[in-house]
Amino acid sequence: MIAWGIDDYAKCGSAPASWHILTTKESLDRLETQAGGLSEAEATNRLAKFGPNRLPEGPRQSDFLRFLKQFHHLLIYVLLGSAVLTAALGHWIDTGVILAVVLANALIGFIQEGKAEKAMDAIRHMLAPHATVLRDGERHSIKGDHLVPGDIVLLEAGDKVPADLRLLAAHGMAVQEAILTGESVPVEKHIEPVAENAALGDRSCMAFSGTLVTTGQGKGVVVGTGSQTEIGRISGLLSKVETLTTPLVAQMAVFARWLTIFILLIAALLLVYGYFVSRHEFTETFMAVVGLSVAAIPEGLPAVLTITLAIGVQAMARRNAIVRHLPAIETLGSVSVICTDKTGTLTRNEMMVASILTVRHLFTLEGEGYAPMGALKLLDAQVEPSDHDLLSELGRAAALCNDAVLRQQGGLWMVEGDPMEGALLAFAGKMEQDVGKTQALWTRADIIPFDAKHRFMATLNHDHEGRAFIFVKGAPEKILAMCRDQRGMDGETEALAIHDWHEKACSIAALGQRVLAFAIRPVEADHKALEHKDVEGTLTLLGMTGMIDPPRAEAIAAVEDCHQAGIRVKMITGDHAQTAAAIAKQIGLKNPEQVLSGRNLDNMDDATLHQAVLDCDIFARTSPEHKLRLVMALQSHGLTVAMTGDGVNDAPALKRADAGIAMGMKGSEAAKEAADLVLADDNFVSIAAAVREGRTVYDNIKKVISWTLPTSAGEAMTIIVALLAGMTLPITPVQILWVNLITTVTLGMALAFEPTEESTMRRPPRPRDQPLLTGGLIWHIILVSILFLCGVFGMYHYAINQATHWNSPAPSPSIRWW
Repeated sequence: MIAWGIDDYAKCGSAPASWHILTTKESLDRLETQAGGLSEAEATNRLAKFGPNRLPEGPRQSDFLRFLKQFHHLLIYVLLGSAVLTAALGHWIDTGVILAVVLANALIGFIQEGKAEKAMDAIRHMLAPHATVLRDGERHSIKGDHLVPGDIVLLEAGDKVPADLRLLAAHGMAVQEAILTGESVPVEKHIEPVAENAALGDRSCMAFSGTLVTTGQGKGVVVGTGSQTEIGRISGLLSKVETLTTPLVAQMAVFARWLTIFILLIAALLLVYGYFVSRHEFTETFMAVVGLSVAAIPEGLPAVLTITLAIGVQAMARRNAIVRHLPAIETLGSVSVICTDKTGTLTRNEMMVASILTVRHLFTLEGEGYAPMGALKLLDAQVEPSDHDLLSELGRAAALCNDAVLRQQGGLWMVEGDPMEGALLAFAGKMEQDVGKTQALWTRADIIPFDAKHRFMATLNHDHEGRAFIFVKGAPEKILAMCRDQRGMDGETEALAIHDWHEKACSIAALGQRVLAFAIRPVEADHKALEHKDVEGTLTLLGMTGMIDPPRAEAIAAVEDCHQAGIRVKMITGDHAQTAAAIAKQIGLKNPEQVLSGRNLDNMDDATLHQAVLDCDIFARTSPEHKLRLVMALQSHGLTVAMTGDGVNDAPALKRADAGIAMGMKGSEAAKEAADLVLADDNFVSIAAAVREGRTVYDNIKKVISWTLPTSAGEAMTIIVALLAGMTLPITPVQILWVNLITTVTLGMALAFEPTEESTMRRPPRPRDQPLLTGGLIWHIILVSILFLCGVFGMYHYAINQATHWNSPAPSPSIRWW
């Protein structure tokens, strides 16, 4: 147990991690506060002591320095060096052209990449701007950043939780915590302590900063503000994550380094040879070496590479993938593992009724999201709801025992309120219920709101014909205990088969579905008040529904495309293991029966995890640290890892991954800013399309290199041979620059537009350490360079012979530029 007071809290600089194991009284005692809240004087003192409820801003890099960083690349240094050399030769136009290429390259990178610090800003914006608190026993509305540890905060449905709270009261309260846990279903809250090792999503007596209250009301004491909140802890983790360089950037750095060393070495040897062996004038020899350097440097290569990547940006944008970091395009082409979040990525992040249990049948229900349309099937055969009166009665109960609202906006169906209740409204629509008319016809007279203590919700409704019914929905075991009989298929009541219903409910739950039971009781028309005794042991069971966050239909095909391309897909989610396994099986992941939970990961050392991460494809109940650790474990095998996600909890792993991919529509701003790519349509199939484009970009880069380097090598060999033979140089620096900056760039650009090869998505990903210059490409460069050399000297000797034929004096065999 934690034995310290508020002064110790201030001294240690961080909140204790185990508030969820304390009782409400112990929490108040530790924070030295009361149920009536702090006094204004004490709150002011604590604000000075702990600081405002906002995340600290890290040091910012100016736009000017960020722009200068675009030049921090060895190949760019070589390019700038060539500009200096051409300036020394007095070729100012050529110098201007080179500098224009460098500047264009820097501008494209500067505009495209954006600020990495925005990830922190996005998290800061998630903190609630206002909060309702008790101060001196009275209710006050204050700015969210004025909250202090010990404040008593009041919460209602629709409120964003302004700080980390230990709940003191919870009345039918549920909180949507998907941004932290990845769990699509709102978490029911109560005030009882939970186990110390409970996962974040299971700490039901806590409310975390940035999450949303979907139903009910509550009250809690602030136990963490600013950087001491769960969101603050994740942002701190994010700031410590090392960002890896992309394979292309690493390979280009190695290529540029060796190219520079090779050029300088050859230039130095030729300078020594020309001056000390051939006894040429030093100035003439030096100018020849300058010509060699200008020839060997592929001035147009960085420009064409940048243009190729920019074309990839446009191609990916057409496929709904927005690129924030230019080299990340090519990185996707080498991805060998995609670590994907479940909620909102593989699934729609929208609850849907998938199964319907009645006394005799198990129906399955299709559809998309909250749209009240979808096929009803029985034993794989489509049936009509009107053929089964019991389904109509079940749909009416789902529509009336409900507090949510379903609206259509811009062609999309949206829910206001609890997502589960929104799914029930969509279910009622599929059962041919006009929800609006049904709710207008059956006026609600009273309600027993849902509460975690009694685990059900009940409404009393009257229609215009004087009939009155009590409609109840809740946890199956609770509703079954409240029923005395069940509705038969003929509409008559019959004896309740509790054991059979338990078995049916368990079979649906095993599919990862959340089961709700529905019951009804007719009452007299003058019955106006609803009490708990009215529903105890007097109900008639109608049936049950199984709800799930359904997988995206197109995600199944996308996962299969990834498997064909040799890419492993791994699900890393904060949801329950059973739900994760069910979705994994539907999506088509490998080994869906093998699931590792966050608790399993905590018990593994790095060596064990190193092997387990290869064998298992499904990881459930994970925290941000788990996701980050899994990504790093995969990278330790030399794999190129892409991480997809939409919540704040995904941001650290997105930043660490070789390619971070965030959801654009439902993703948090923190996830978007930490990622390299953002999917505009939140569609997993766009990832497979982006991988295809990434591989195409890399293929085209190799084509550009295979065109550019033989040209530069041929030019350099021409000068070397001429210098060694003591001949007049057959090509001048001006001509070299013209070829490199005009001809090479323009012809190389055509290769940047090459379409995707047919076998692109049927070959395995290339190894991360595969060099740009493979053996085949080196042989190609040598062969073409020799042909280039033969062509140049062939034309040179032809010109000399023609001059001799016309009795023109031949040039003297000294080193000359023109």
